[in-house]
Formats: sequence, C-alpha cells, structure tokens
Amino acid sequence: MLTVDGVVTIRVMLAFNEVHGVLDLLDHTALNNVHSQEEDEVIPEEEQPLELEEEEVEVEAEPLQQEEDGGMEDGGEEDGGEEDGGEEDGGEEDGGEEDGGVEAEEEAEEELEEEVEDQQVIETWTNNVKACTCDCESPTASPSVSQPVLLMTSSLPPPPPPQPQDIPLACMPECPYHRALGFESGSVSSEQITCSNQDQLVGWYSSWTPTKGRLNNQGFGCAWLSKFNDPFQWIQIDLQEVGVVSGILTQGRCDADEWITKYSVQYRTVETLNWVYYKDATGNNRVFYGNSDRVSTVQNLLRPPMVARYIRLLPLGWHTRIAVRMELLMCMAKCT
Repeated sequence: MLTVDGVVTIRVMLAFNEVHGVLDLLDHTALNNVHSQEEDEVIPEEEQPLELEEEEVEVEAEPLQQEEDGGMEDGGEEDGGEEDGGEEDGGEEDGGEEDGGVEAEEEAEEELEEEVEDQQVIETWTNNVKACTCDCESPTASPSVSQPVLLMTSSLPPPPPPQPQDIPLACMPECPYHRALGFESGSVSSEQITCSNQDQLVGWYSSWTPTKGRLNNQGFGCAWLSKFNDPFQWIQIDLQEVGVVSGILTQGRCDADEWITKYSVQYRTVETLNWVYYKDATGNNRVFYGNSDRVSTVQNLLRPPMVARYIRLLPLGWHTRIAVRMELLMCMAKCT
C-alpha cells in the first residue's frame, strides 16, 4: 500500500517527466526553426545578392562600353577632321607654292622681255641709219593718245617746240627720225659741255675734260675722265634752247679699258628748276645699259623723247674708271 510520500514522489516524477518532454519538444522545435532560418538566410546572402551584383555589373559595363565606343567614334571623327584639315592645309600650301611659282615665272618673263627690249635698242650708230618708224604728219595720228605720254616726261606743261625743226608734239610716243646733235662734228661748243668737280681737273686730268668726251674722239685725252669714281658724278649738256632729245650714244675711253656700264639721265627746261629723272613706264628712274668695251658704240633711244634744254648723264656703274665719249640724238619730224 502506497503511502502519501510515495504518491507524492510518483507525481513529482511524472511531472518531471512531462516537463522534461515538453522541454525536449521545445528544444527540438527551436532547433528546427533555427535550421530553417539559417537555410533561408543562406540563400539570399549567397545566391540572390550575387545574381544582383552580376546584373549591376553588366548594366554598369554596358554604359562604359557605350562611352568607350562613343569616345572612339569621336576620336575617329576628330582624327578624320584633323586629317582633312591637314589635307586642306596641305592643299592651300601647295596652292600657295604654285601661285608663288607662277608669280616667279611671270616676273622672270617680264625681266626677260625687258632685257630683250633693252638689247633691241643697243645698236651701233651710223650716220646712214634713220629710225623711220611712223609718219607724224599722217591724219591718223591721235593727239588724245600720244599727248598724255608726252606729259609724263615732266610735271610742267611742255614748252613750245623749236620752230626750225617743226616737230608736232602730238606724236611723241616714239620719234620718227633722229639726227646727231653735234658732239662728233664739233657743232657743240666746249662751253656747252660741263661736268661735276670740273675745277679739280688739273695736271694730268686737264687733258680729260668734259669737252673731250665726244663720240669717236681719238688720241691722248680722247674722253671725259672723272677725277672721282662714285655715283655723284655727271656730265652735262646745254642745248641753248629747248629741244626734243630722242637718244643717247656712248663709248668708252679710246686708249684704255675704261667705260661706264650703266647710267641714268636727268633733265630740265629752265636753269632755275630742279632736275627731273627720266623714268620708265612704271614710274621708276630709268637705268640705261652702257658699254662693255672701249670701241663699240651703244645707242639708247628715249621712248617717249625728252623735252628739255639741260641734260645730265649720271654714271651708275663703270669698268675700272668713269670714262665717256658721247653723242645726243635730236628728234626730227622729217628725214633730211
């Protein structure tokens, strides 16, 4: 027979067993819950974020690829533009070089034409040669065309022509006929010919005065020799009246290799006026080519002729020394 204590003990043991079972059940349930939660947490932490990160990386990579492609395209366009610009610049440079070459060729042709023209007027003078190139008395002569050419020779109105020669000034682009002034013949007096530094031509130089500078003069003292050899020397002729000068003839010294190689010309109609340079068609001072030996005569025609009374020949270049024998040509309306 059970006692009270035994009953109590049995009840306690039963209660303890029940509590222990409940606790085991609770522990098992809690462990299952923990495992399930851990499994749920592993999936989003390991699998899902990786997929998202890969998508994000792919999305970010696409704009970067687009930007790189766009940059390459822009770079290509810029390079192409630079290349096109280089080609255009090269074309412009080539065009500039071609234009420069054409201009140089044109200048060379013009210089060649000028030299040919100068050579055409360098002729040996003889008394039998007359430049009968036009007829100034022809009714076809046009004063309106030729008159301005005459005015180019001077800033002042041209003086009336000398009556004995009866030269119509309306036909002056080129003189029809020429005659020698008289250096060689002696009709030009010694007083009409002067030079620079004439008062210093003493001693040996006294035999080489300007009056000795006559075309074809021979013997000792056969030419004018300048005491100084510089561009400031000159020999001057006074026509004693206004005339129309159409040409100049020069020679070197007869007994030595001395002559002038080039020269310019000044003129004036009145002694009180300033000297005026004879100019070419471009408005520059005309440079005439001179001699290349002591014997030959070089002729330079004036186109248009020069209306003046006083004429100066100014040597610009010379061989050894300034030495001149010369003659002037006067314009005539008719051959006589």
